[in-house]
Amino acid sequence: MKVRRSERLIDMTHYLLEHPHELIPLTFFSKRYESAKSSISEDLAIAKKIFKERGTGILDTIPGAAGGVVFVPVIEKEEAREYINALAKRLSEQDRLLPGGYIYLTDLLGQPQLLRQVGRIIASKYINEEVDAVMTVATKGVPIAQAVSYYLNAPFVIVRRDSKITEGPTVSVNYASGSSERIEKMELSKRSLARGSRVLVVDDFMKGGGTINGMQGLIDEFDAELVGVSVFAEANFKGKRAVTDYNSLLYVKDVDTQTKTIKVVPGNYFEN
Repeated sequence: MKVRRSERLIDMTHYLLEHPHELIPLTFFSKRYESAKSSISEDLAIAKKIFKERGTGILDTIPGAAGGVVFVPVIEKEEAREYINALAKRLSEQDRLLPGGYIYLTDLLGQPQLLRQVGRIIASKYINEEVDAVMTVATKGVPIAQAVSYYLNAPFVIVRRDSKITEGPTVSVNYASGSSERIEKMELSKRSLARGSRVLVVDDFMKGGGTINGMQGLIDEFDAELVGVSVFAEANFKGKRAVTDYNSLLYVKDVDTQTKTIKVVPGNYFEN
């Protein structure tokens, strides 16, 4: 059914936002709205201009018979900086300190709006990379990985520390926990990751980097390639980390259990 231009623009914008990193032919929109390709091109030019001005993302035009448009969600640097600064302030709240010097994150990682922003910020770092899968380890890293995978339009895979019968055959590796120095095991279903995949590793919190190093081992077992590592927060670790090349949104600079104070600052996201 033919629709008015205002309605067409609203529906088209919504469709683009819901299908990031997907090549959409102009003929799709032309048939959807029963409109000429020239009209669709004009509408897309308007959407492209607004996306750029608002810092929503990039609308790339692919020429040729097999071409179309691709929406790539991004976040402006200053907007990301403001959001990360606000997160650092929230994470520095005194009542977040748990026995043993751990920091309570569950309430933050349970907020849909926060997760969307975190996913958008992390995904923006890899807009020029080909990412076939986003990998995390159960359980707290799952919502972050899901948010990132949405903005990259890539599936996410979950590594587990215990075998599940519903996973079928698995590949397992042993790794040294960076914080406890224990040898532990992690597993991934053979069906979860295709051979040769380009994988982005995402996690909620990093201390010594042993868990992330273990995921690197699994990636190697699948003859896959590591694209990058991003963590929501990293701790101040005095030993030698098992991982050195990573991006962090937040850095837990100091935890004082005596005064029950936490100092959290932005991580290295803007440095790399």
